Amino acid sequence: MPKPPAKPASGLVRVRGAREHNLKDVDVDLPRDALVVFTGVSGSGKSSLAFGTLFAEAQRRYLDSISPYARRLIDQAGVADVDSIEGLPPAVALQQQRGTPSTRSSVGSVTTISNSLRMLYSRAGTYPPGQAMIHADGFSPNTPAGACPTCHGLGRIYDATEATMVPDRSLSIRERAVAAWPGAWHGQNQRDILTTLGIDVDVPWSSLPKKTRDWILYTDEQPVVPVYAGFTPAEVRSALRRKLEPSYMGTFTSARRYVLHAFATTQSPLIKKRVAQYLIGTSCPTCHGKRLRREALSVTFAGLDIGELAQRPLSQVAQILRPAAEGKSHLDKRQPGQAIAAQRIAQDLLARIQVVQALGLGYLSLERGTPTLSPGELQRLRLATQIRSQLFGVVYVMDEPSAGLHPADTQALLAALDQLKAAGNSLFVVEHEVDVIRHADWIVDVGPGAGEQGGQVLYSGAPAGLQRVQASSTRRYLFGEPAPVRSQPRTPEHWLRLRGVTRNNVVDLDVDIPLGVFTTVTGVSGSGKSSLVSQALVDLLDEHLGRDRGEVPEEEADPLQRDTQATTQGRIVEGQQQVRRLVRVDQKPIGRTPRSNLATYTGLFDHVRKRFAATAAARRRRYDAGRFSFNVAKGRCETCQGEGSVFVELLFMPGVYAPCPTCHGDRYNARTLEIELRGHNIAQVLRMTVEQAAAFFAEDEAVARPLQVLREVGLGYLRLGQPATELSGGEAQRIKLATELQRAQRRGTVYVLDEPTTGLHPADVDTLMRQLHGLVDAGNSVIVVEHDMRVAAASDWVIDMGPGAGEEGGKVVASGTPRQVARGKGSRTAPFLAQELGA
Repeated sequence: MPKPPAKPASGLVRVRGAREHNLKDVDVDLPRDALVVFTGVSGSGKSSLAFGTLFAEAQRRYLDSISPYARRLIDQAGVADVDSIEGLPPAVALQQQRGTPSTRSSVGSVTTISNSLRMLYSRAGTYPPGQAMIHADGFSPNTPAGACPTCHGLGRIYDATEATMVPDRSLSIRERAVAAWPGAWHGQNQRDILTTLGIDVDVPWSSLPKKTRDWILYTDEQPVVPVYAGFTPAEVRSALRRKLEPSYMGTFTSARRYVLHAFATTQSPLIKKRVAQYLIGTSCPTCHGKRLRREALSVTFAGLDIGELAQRPLSQVAQILRPAAEGKSHLDKRQPGQAIAAQRIAQDLLARIQVVQALGLGYLSLERGTPTLSPGELQRLRLATQIRSQLFGVVYVMDEPSAGLHPADTQALLAALDQLKAAGNSLFVVEHEVDVIRHADWIVDVGPGAGEQGGQVLYSGAPAGLQRVQASSTRRYLFGEPAPVRSQPRTPEHWLRLRGVTRNNVVDLDVDIPLGVFTTVTGVSGSGKSSLVSQALVDLLDEHLGRDRGEVPEEEADPLQRDTQATTQGRIVEGQQQVRRLVRVDQKPIGRTPRSNLATYTGLFDHVRKRFAATAAARRRRYDAGRFSFNVAKGRCETCQGEGSVFVELLFMPGVYAPCPTCHGDRYNARTLEIELRGHNIAQVLRMTVEQAAAFFAEDEAVARPLQVLREVGLGYLRLGQPATELSGGEAQRIKLATELQRAQRRGTVYVLDEPTTGLHPADVDTLMRQLHGLVDAGNSVIVVEHDMRVAAASDWVIDMGPGAGEEGGKVVASGTPRQVARGKGSRTAPFLAQELGA
């Protein structure tokens, strides 16, 4: 008779044989009902253990308990590569991810505060005389009962105009004056139909009668007429008179009808982006941007309709609700039921808002769209929702909850985590912030290095014990001596003098930014740092350099929202002539598909392919460099189309990627893999790490140079062919920085980085700082927005924004060398900077 499995030790989660990603058969025991922090350098395997193993297995077990049909409707994390996990409670993941670019997802919907607010207006709002009560869903712009009928709850109406569809009125229709029509055959078809209809396609658009122009652009008629392809207008008229057989019968579609139909129905992001440029948005004339029916907007609370209240910062909303929560309601005393409802709902709302405020997010408004939030802001909003849920016995798995937090706000975060733990929950947190690590009950340090050099648990236990682990990179930052700060800051060579800058909460600001030095812009979350640097400064320098202002990154926002983006006002009055180039180095992915990787992004793969094409065997077969690209049909494996893997749909279980049965993950066909360079084929080279490739190509300057720079930014552990989808934000940023560093350096470049240390271990921050200071030493300027006081202390100049967040921020509180700012009065950054400086 088989022996029953041993029961797990009380209060422990026991992991055995974890092999997810780079984990090396990890065995580890973790305490429940505790704050467990996973530490280690970037790429060491922390997230693979916390999310890829623990959360994935917890989710799989939960999904096994529900019906197969329901399971198919849930986005599943996948099956963890692990032998066993015992004692694992249900898990909730709070990850660093951006909101879906949707015009309907907002702060109010993420936190569910909007639900309670709608109930407040429904039950306790002040109605106009004679108006019937509106149910709660009647105050939602996302339901048919509440959405404004004119704009369908979007707050804006969109249409194509003659100015957008015909940008150059001097062109004729044959010369493609109607730019909104598609290119190629479809557009030619429309022009041929107009010829059949007797419209002159060879005169300037402006010469056509207005009635004709309007019909071409706006008609809903779709006449079907004979088309004589390739005929001149005279030949078409002759063919019609003689009733010749046409090439085909064509259906006319007006330019506006095409644009609206294509935008609404296309599955192609490129087509959607193309036709969106012909649409312009204006505030809805019915709801004036408030997205609701007039009946809902006629109901007020504290003198405000629900749209006006949703536009206020949460800190102001709390002040407005406080009298009602305290029973000091404006409501008619003859309706005690309504007053009681108002008090109870207002109390619930106030409690929810206070949790959000405690996490440093009181400057946000309920209507703020989630795509405009940083990943850190979005994660803390979800954390606030979990605190209010009052769940018990759950494991919360979190990804760097301190990201984007000023040190002044970190204490509030720790209090929130303690609150979740005190409620009987376990917290498994991936974190780099030293203050959060020190607050842990238990530390799991993963390493010792990154990638293939990591994947081992170096230590698992109480924080104090980590001090004895010599192999730990985390140890010296927790217990070692602080690194020496630059003794003598550089002196600015020139100044960028910005005047009258307005962007978001930065209003009519005058600020001087030094050039030729390393500048850090600090301030609490929402104080206006990114508005000043990453938006206003970038816009103004773009304008100076002859580039378009405020380009919205691809796939970052809804195409229709481009005309609602905040705009920058202001000017640079001095110093712009010293700036020859502007470079933004951010943490956005270097690619969105597995086909994009480190080798292709940096350009070194072009050189590698040329080396293979230059071999004697390749020349005999007349293989060019394109043969060695996994994106080109002649060289790639046709079974997997060069992907190296195939997706296997398992219906009621999570689908999995399996190695291609033909090429076994090599991506290339057999004939291509027969070509070798010094004993290695192209697939084997792509599997090399940067360190291995640097040794292999040591004598090849064109390949060795980019590999050396990648090593210098701490990415020696990455494989050349590692898909972009597997890279962290920090790794993507350092690849971009390495790509920039390998270019011929020119003086006068301004580098802008927004929170570059997010996702980086302190050891990786040191590596990053060395590279950034190297850029300054080469005659350039580096400007970073940052919360890490180690970065600020090592800067030449600090600009501190504040004093508070939202409307209470947007001003320069202090500016000067780190030691000068550390002595600044009224600065929330000063005491933390002084502590780091040892002042």
